Amino acid sequence: MTTDTPPPTTLTAFADFKRIAAGSPAEVAAELRRRADTEPVFVFDDATGEPLDLDLRAGTPATPAPTAEPGTRAVGRPRLGVVPREVTLLPRHWDWLNSQPGGASVALRKLVEDARRVNADRDVVRGAREATYRFMSAIAGHLPGFEEGARALFAGQRERFESLVAAWPDDVRSHLHKLSAAAWSET
Repeated sequence: MTTDTPPPTTLTAFADFKRIAAGSPAEVAAELRRRADTEPVFVFDDATGEPLDLDLRAGTPATPAPTAEPGTRAVGRPRLGVVPREVTLLPRHWDWLNSQPGGASVALRKLVEDARRVNADRDVVRGAREATYRFMSAIAGHLPGFEEGARALFAGQRERFESLVAAWPDDVRSHLHKLSAAAWSET
């Protein structure tokens, strides 16, 4: 089984509609500390479009703190990255899973890997649309054409989307184009 290494996290910061910083969390935090803007600054994760809160105190890490308390022992195989979670299935599903070679866990992992492989392109498109929408609604939700632009985005209507956001501020429009680049390639 292959291990997926996530791409490095990149962030983009905006003050009003102007892009003021972009890069790794440490680079963005350093730039925001240096600027000390008086107007509100909004920081977004480029992969998800999610708004983030960065701790800008000097000497603090720019990445989120781990959720597990030190010294706690995780269930499963933590060294391998195995995380136990609850799954609710019908009895016939459990019967089928338990009859598979290796048991339910092995069968579920194989099913998930197969589904990831089969749906990879569709997942990329969906992820790009969702990231674009998150950023768009957070920073431009009140701009003219927002709702129609969101509809065009999820309908895969690139030309309509681009025409609706054409009058928006340059940095916002540019970031939307970056986030939505993979949103238009669905077959």
